[in-house]
Amino acid sequence: MNVVIWARVSSREQKEGYSIDAQLRGTRDRARASGWTVLREFSVAESAKRGAERNAFNEMIAWVKANAKRENIRAILSHKLDRVCRNTRDAVRMQELEDQYGVSLAFVENQFGPGPAGALSFNVMAAVAQYYSDNLRTEVLKGMEERCRQGWQHGLASYGYMNCSDDKDEPIQPHPQKSRGVVRAFELYASGRHTFETLADQLAGEGYTYQPSNPRFHRTALSRILRNRIYVGDIRWGDRYYTGKHRPLVDQRTFTMCQEILDGKVRRTTKQLNMPLSGGLFTCQHCGAMITGERIRRKLKGGGVRVHDYYRCANNYPDADHPSVRWRADDLEDAIHADLETIRIPDDELADWFRMALQATFKNIGDVQREQRIAQKKRLAEIEAMQERLLNAYLAGTIDEATLAAKQTQLRDESAAVAATLATCGDLGPEDVRVALGVFEFAQNAAQIWRGSKMPQKREILESVSLNRMLGDVTLVVEKRKPFDVFAERPLVTSSLGDKTPVELFIAEVRT
Repeated sequence: MNVVIWARVSSREQKEGYSIDAQLRGTRDRARASGWTVLREFSVAESAKRGAERNAFNEMIAWVKANAKRENIRAILSHKLDRVCRNTRDAVRMQELEDQYGVSLAFVENQFGPGPAGALSFNVMAAVAQYYSDNLRTEVLKGMEERCRQGWQHGLASYGYMNCSDDKDEPIQPHPQKSRGVVRAFELYASGRHTFETLADQLAGEGYTYQPSNPRFHRTALSRILRNRIYVGDIRWGDRYYTGKHRPLVDQRTFTMCQEILDGKVRRTTKQLNMPLSGGLFTCQHCGAMITGERIRRKLKGGGVRVHDYYRCANNYPDADHPSVRWRADDLEDAIHADLETIRIPDDELADWFRMALQATFKNIGDVQREQRIAQKKRLAEIEAMQERLLNAYLAGTIDEATLAAKQTQLRDESAAVAATLATCGDLGPEDVRVALGVFEFAQNAAQIWRGSKMPQKREILESVSLNRMLGDVTLVVEKRKPFDVFAERPLVTSSLGDKTPVELFIAEVRT
């Protein structure tokens, strides 16, 4: 008999000396003694990162379902029941696995007999596992709340602080670099001269970084930081706050001023620049820094003032070989307009042909999917009829029990395979056609829409069409989103799309 091994160990059990290796050794011995063949082993320790245990369990279930028939898998072997079923939901999933795929459970320590008595024992132990899991969660939450009552934040320290497990007197301490960025963010915002966008620009310009993978402070991060009372010495648990023992980073007056600005009780003292193409929309092609807006006013001899808007690299300490990245606002808008023109099919006849081909291809795909669904449903009905005839033959004494069991297993496996195929047939409808045509029409008119839109809408157009946008000293480099990248490659006049036609490639990308 072919089996799959599953092993799991909790954080508490690891502290008490239990290990994954011990479970694997026990299950391997049981398989060897029973003459079973182990096809694959799955194991996980709950001390792994959050969610890893559930991911590994779901991976095991998916693999067993996909390979049950091909590999003739007959059981999942574990040390005992609570290793596999942590709650009644898991028990139901295991029962469904046996009913649909013929894969049962086997254990080293727990044994369940056949019939109602065995089912009752299984359900009772599954309920006990559910109770243990629920009780453990309650105890963990109580421990977390008690830690807050004692003045220390539970879990990972908030941004600006760091966990110091080796220091029992001060387990949470200010981070040497990140804490300065937090303090500076509160100081700048409390001045009333910044929005989140200009605050992020200012912090980036002064060299403060948020994370290595995301150096710039984004809006969500700034809002979360400026609202967090931990920086004035409070710790939140649910709806309550406790006085913390960690070192505050911000005084109460500064924190209160920031809250009043966030709530709109205090107006900002200066008018903000209308530079919508800054704020993280573009990065520097040479150093990766954000592109920020800049407004310069020059007095004219006649007494007037001329205003010039620029977009430049926010890196205030560039390398010696870093070129000057500074664009006039009008030049940048012209470059963006020209880039949006690349996703338009310039020939009207070709565009009309693409529209008709798009609708025809959708119809063909829909017809094929419909025929596949009809065929698979017909086969399912035939299998059900065969199962009924098989049972009648057994009741009539025409076949014996062994033949009945073997045929039922064969039909059950085929039924599961047909059902899986039916689930992947797809179901294209009129709404899919409308979406695809809408995307195509938007691509055809994106440049024109850009010219006629206000600045906030222009930003939305850019973000919907492209992923990464970089400015060099003289070039604009834009990475298109799917499916706009198909048109940017001019698919109707090139032959570099492999086996797919331009219409098929466009449909594939729209559907993803």
